[in-house]
Amino acid sequence: MSTGPLAGIRVLEVGHILAGPYATMLLADLGAEVVKVEPPSGDLSRQVSDAYFASVNRNKQSVCLDLGTDTGRRRLGELVTGAHALLANLKPSAIHRFGLTYDALRQWNERIVCVAVTGFGLAAGDEPAFDYVVQAATGVAALTGDPAGPPTLPGYSAADNSAGLTAALGLLAQIVSGRGGQIEVSLRDVMLSQLNYRASAYLNEGTEPVRRPFGAHSFYVPAQLFPTSEGHLALFITHDGFWKAFAGEVGIAGFETMAERVARREEVLAVVTEVLARDTARSWEARLRPLGVPVSAVRTLPEALAAAPGAVVTAGEYRLVGSPVRIAGYEPEYRPPPRLGEHG
Repeated sequence: MSTGPLAGIRVLEVGHILAGPYATMLLADLGAEVVKVEPPSGDLSRQVSDAYFASVNRNKQSVCLDLGTDTGRRRLGELVTGAHALLANLKPSAIHRFGLTYDALRQWNERIVCVAVTGFGLAAGDEPAFDYVVQAATGVAALTGDPAGPPTLPGYSAADNSAGLTAALGLLAQIVSGRGGQIEVSLRDVMLSQLNYRASAYLNEGTEPVRRPFGAHSFYVPAQLFPTSEGHLALFITHDGFWKAFAGEVGIAGFETMAERVARREEVLAVVTEVLARDTARSWEARLRPLGVPVSAVRTLPEALAAAPGAVVTAGEYRLVGSPVRIAGYEPEYRPPPRLGEHG
């Protein structure tokens, strides 16, 4: 097995809970040396549960520093001299107070890459910016749920995880450039970016997004969840080839072009709903997948994990979902999350 593609890269992490730790864990899985700088009380996620902490902190080292003291900040500076990047995931005021910006740290290392993961930006103040708050603030919640019911949220931390992925990308991009500097990633900007085609339709065409039943797609028909005789089925018909294969199997005539299906949305959905109610979700999946139709029965997380055993790895005493990045010839060594100050 080869060494990880990020072997030799050293990243310092100063943060709590999810977005920042998720970003650096992804880097650690790919071979980067990640040193988690924790206050004497530890990352707040240690207080949530051991399993929660493990889910975003495997493959890291931990050192304890009190950055509210001159000694702690001096020790951080010493660590910065040998690091490629520092990622901070704290309130903007704390990032400035602890000197976690490029302007504050360049005295120790001119080429250090500093990444600030915040809710609304380093200059935006300390307005609370937790994941669910950001999803509400950016239009995500308003787009989610049944149109006859209240807005709702997905059952996981979409904003934090997406911000972590974005932060890891920005950090690596600046390292590749060979220059030090300051990078900002805000949860607000990340979620607005992920509403790309919805935002473009509004900004360029004046089309305001609407919430549709069963999470129906705004451009493709039929592309949504459907009730069946047992369970729900996700069907995602985009181009006409998919429709031809689907319609031939289930016995629907007409609606042959994408434009016609969009124009006659309600008719199409009524016909498809009636047909799919004749069999179970699992049966439809078994019938349609071999034809190349994009389809899946709705599964619970335990069912999904059971169906993808290769996604689960062991890190010490923990079973976790492994890195989503698969590189030929490289298999990450999954080490357990560090004890508080274990490597100090």
